[in-house]
This record gives sequence, structure tokens and C-alpha cells, in this order.
Amino acid sequence: MSVREDGKRSDGVPSGPKWLSVLARMAKGPRPERVPAVVGTVAAVIGLMDIAAGVIPRFRFSRIHTLAEVLPGAVTQLAAAASIVVGILLLMLAHGLKRAKSRAWWAAVVVLPVGAAAHLIYRHSIPGAIFSLLLFAYLVRHRNAFTALPDPRSRWKAVANFILMGGASFALGWVIVGSHPDQMVGDPPVLEQMEHVLWGLFGFEGSIRYTGGVDYIVGYSLGALGLLTVATTAFLAFRPEYPAAVLTEEDEDRLRELLAKHGDRDSLGHFALRRDKSVVFSPSGKAAVSYRVVSGVMLASGDPIGDVEAWPGAIEKFMELAKRHSWTPAVNGCSETGGEVWTRETGLDALEMGDEAIVEVADFSLSGRAMRNVRQMVKRIERNGYTTKVRRVGDLDPEELAVVQKAANAWRDTEEERGFSMALGRIGDPKDLDAIIATAHKDPEEGETAPFGDLKAMQHYVPWGKDGSSLELMRRDRSADPGMNELLIVAFLQAAPDLKIKRLSLNFAFFRSALERGSKLGAGPVVRIQRGVLVFLSRWFQIESLYKFNEKFRPRWEPRFIVFPNSRDLPRIGFAMMQAEGFLELPRLLRRRPAPPKPSFVDDDAAVEQTEVTRAA
Repeated sequence: MSVREDGKRSDGVPSGPKWLSVLARMAKGPRPERVPAVVGTVAAVIGLMDIAAGVIPRFRFSRIHTLAEVLPGAVTQLAAAASIVVGILLLMLAHGLKRAKSRAWWAAVVVLPVGAAAHLIYRHSIPGAIFSLLLFAYLVRHRNAFTALPDPRSRWKAVANFILMGGASFALGWVIVGSHPDQMVGDPPVLEQMEHVLWGLFGFEGSIRYTGGVDYIVGYSLGALGLLTVATTAFLAFRPEYPAAVLTEEDEDRLRELLAKHGDRDSLGHFALRRDKSVVFSPSGKAAVSYRVVSGVMLASGDPIGDVEAWPGAIEKFMELAKRHSWTPAVNGCSETGGEVWTRETGLDALEMGDEAIVEVADFSLSGRAMRNVRQMVKRIERNGYTTKVRRVGDLDPEELAVVQKAANAWRDTEEERGFSMALGRIGDPKDLDAIIATAHKDPEEGETAPFGDLKAMQHYVPWGKDGSSLELMRRDRSADPGMNELLIVAFLQAAPDLKIKRLSLNFAFFRSALERGSKLGAGPVVRIQRGVLVFLSRWFQIESLYKFNEKFRPRWEPRFIVFPNSRDLPRIGFAMMQAEGFLELPRLLRRRPAPPKPSFVDDDAAVEQTEVTRAA
């Protein structure tokens, strides 16, 4: 940094001793890009202070003791309720402020003066009011730092919650008011009781009086019901929803054109056609990035689609959209080439997440000692009467395709279809007739219930360029013999030459290198600890088991990477990845869902007719 003749550096900070430079920077305040993060943190702290102020009994400063004497009790109770509500709202707004959301800025500017007034009226706390007003002034000064577009909001859910929750709170409050008839002064009519409930829900004192300290019980109960209604309504009003997927038919057709020309590059390319993803194209239209927004993370999967020379244009559009909405950009499972382009064009960082198992069809054989276990398992299953079929989806009869679709749904472990980076989410779509279905069959024994006939297991493979396939789905009947997946993969690899398939992509093996190095002789303590943690986590997630399963087929390993802005964003990105893949589900009350995608499995009469027309063409 150069120093000018006036003794100042080129950035305007005076030169001289180091401590003077530090003080100068503090006086200037945080860098503009850091303002939202600072404001969000301070808003959360003030929100906690406001909640504490509303809960803890008031503490009167002697200088404003006179103010407390002239204020009626109803006003002070309303101030206590307002302090708690403002605190809750600020806690909810803190995340939006950190993301520089313009709507969060407007909401904070409105509620902060209310919180300051509540501090003065109820607790008579000058410091609390000053903190709120200082943050208010700081927000007004830095208005230009909060320009991010708002996320879609669940307004109708908030309105419905206010009506239903408000009605339930009123009904329960009416029961509470009338549940102490012995301590009630007089015999107030029903209309007066209803009026008392309404005042109580808003934090005011009603006209009904009780004896024996019941006033406090009824008052705090009504106030709690009112706060609960306001808090849940505010949560739904300020909560961002997942932006709905907008993969139109035109977008899908453009992606298919790019995959037809450049689909050989990435085994995950076909999964960009999931209909619960969105897509951005480069200005030239020669490249695209598919993504989904999950919990404020704009999550792309795999490499960009299309010409490598056009990737920077698509990545730039992706980053512009993320900045406009203040979403955290991240990439899940890109290749080494993709990671290099992403990091070079965006300045993001990359971390190896695991390896992809790729089997070369020409090199695969069941002979040899290394394949002994797989060979014995396949021979044993075949002796038990199982047969296999490997065909293009377009070669299946409509009736058989319908059976496969229904079986795939019935054999699913979860309520909804899992997957994001290596799952298509549909079988038998008229546009996916070049996909491959491998099925295992065995005649049902006498007296055995067989809703899907002799079908016992199935696997679905999607195209990887012109001469490759990617394993997308594995399902089996729980009553089938163990080893169905090994049987069908071997059957696919043996049938691959006739289908003109030269390579097969199996599953990811997450953190494979750590598992492999940690099991070797002479591994250091750090590597052994890493492996121990991964083995422990494998009780809930398929980490070690996927690695061992893939290793059976002697694949070559291709590293895959996560691309992310900063190390502190990794926990949030990991949480979003687990949600996207379906491994982590929020409680139903907290779930945020996009607009429903198109049907995953097409099995109605119109779709079957369309499939026949497409096959004939």
C-alpha cells in the first residue's frame, strides 16, 4: 500500500504506528461487505435483551421513577408484551439481515423503535433503548448494504395461522378466564369475559378482577397465548420458502441438446434433468448450471453442462443470481476439472468429498481371486432359481414397465424419493427411453404372496454420453435373497457390450481415501481417528458400506469435490446437502417445500400411450 505526501495511505487510513492504524480502522467501521453480518449479530443480541426485558421484572432507575408513577398498568403490561414480541422478531430477522435482505431491513427499521419504547416504558432501561436506537441509526446509515431480493414468503400460511391460532387462543383464553369462578369478583356477563380475553391477548388488563393472586395467573396465561400466536405467525411470515423449481420443457430440451454434444464429460450430467432443479445458461447458451436452493444455499451438482469454454459464462450467471438473492453458492460433487474452473472463476475454495467408482466394461471379469466373493454370491443366487434381464426402457412392454414403476415405489424405504446429485427421480418417462432397466426374477413359491409377479429386484441406469451409464436406482423385495444388487450389476456389465456400453458409474464413496489410508498398516493417529469417526457415522449413514460395496467390482476411482465460499459455511452447506439428498428431514411443522414437481414415476394411461408413440417413432 503506497503512502501519499499528506501522510496518508492510498486507502485513506493515516500512516504511522500500528495502533493508530487499528484505531483508524475501528473508527471507519467494518468493511461494507461485512455490514450485514455485523448488523445481524447485533440484532440477535438486542433481540435476546428485549426478551429478557419483557420477562424479568422491571428495574426502575431513580431518575425516571416519576415516569413510572404516571403510567397506567395497562400500558406497562402492553410494553412488556411488545418487548418480548420485538425480541422474537429480531431473532427471526437476524438471519435475513446477515444475508442483506431488503425486506429484513425494512422490518428491523420498524420494530427497533418499538423495542426502544418498550424498554423505556416497562423496564425504564435507558441502555436498552439506546442500543436499539443506535442499531436503528446504523441501519438507516447503511441502507445501501441491504439490497438482496427477498425469498418467496409463505404469506397465506401466516394468515391462516393467525386466524386458526388466534381463534384457538381466544377459545382457550375464554376457558382460562372462566375457570376460577370462586376467585372472580362479581358475576361478569359473557360479553365482558370475551372483552377481557381480547385485552389480555394483546397484553392489556381487562375489566375483570380476581382475588388470591389469580389476576397474575390469568394475565400471564392470556399474554402467553397472545405471544404464541404472534410468534408463530411471524415465523411463517418471515420464513423463506424454497424457490419453486422452474425447469421448463424448453429448458429441459436445451439441456438435452447440450448433453447430446457434451454428455461424455460428466457421469452426473443426466441428473441435471431432474424436474425439481432450476437451471441458468451462459449468455451464449452453450453451457448451463443446474441447481436447487435449500435453506438459503444455492446448491449446484456435478460439473456445468456443455462446452468447457462456455462454463465461465454459466458460472458467472450462477454467481450473479446467488449474490442478487444473497444465497450461499456451493457445488456438490464436481470433478477435478470442474473444481478447477469453479475456483478459478469465482475465488471459491474446494474440498475433496470422496471418490466416484467407475468400472470399465472391457476390463471387468468375474475370474480371479479378487472377484471370488462376488462370483460365489452370484452363482449361489442363480442356483436358487433367480434369472436376470437387462433391457432399454423403450424395449419394455407397457404392462411390464408399469409393474416396475409400482414395485420401485413400493420398495422405497422412505416416504418420498431420495436423491439430488445422483438420482433422476423418475422411471419410464417418454424422454428417457434410452435408459436401462436391469431386473431379477424368480417364480413365487406355492402360497407366497407376490404382488409384482416374479419381479424380485430392479436397477435403473441413466445415459452417460453415448457409450456410458450411471447407476441411478437400486430397489429389491425385502423377501428376496441377499446379494440382489451384486447380481444385477454383474448382469448389467455382462450385457453392456451388446448395449454398446463401455463404462459404468457406480455410487460415490464418501471420504474413501480416509477410510482406505486409515485401515493400512502404519497409519498415523490422525488418519486412524478420521477413519474411526467415519466408521462411527456409518451406523446412520452409508459411508463405509458404500465404499466396501463399490470396491467389490474393482473400479477406478475418480475424486469428487465440494466447492464453497468459506470454511465457516461448510456446516450450513453440509446441512443443506443432507436435506437435498433426503438423508435429513426437518419436523413437518418446520418443513419448507417448493411447488410440487412433475410426477416422479409416470404410469397413467396417457403416459403409456405417449411411450408407445415415441417408441414407434
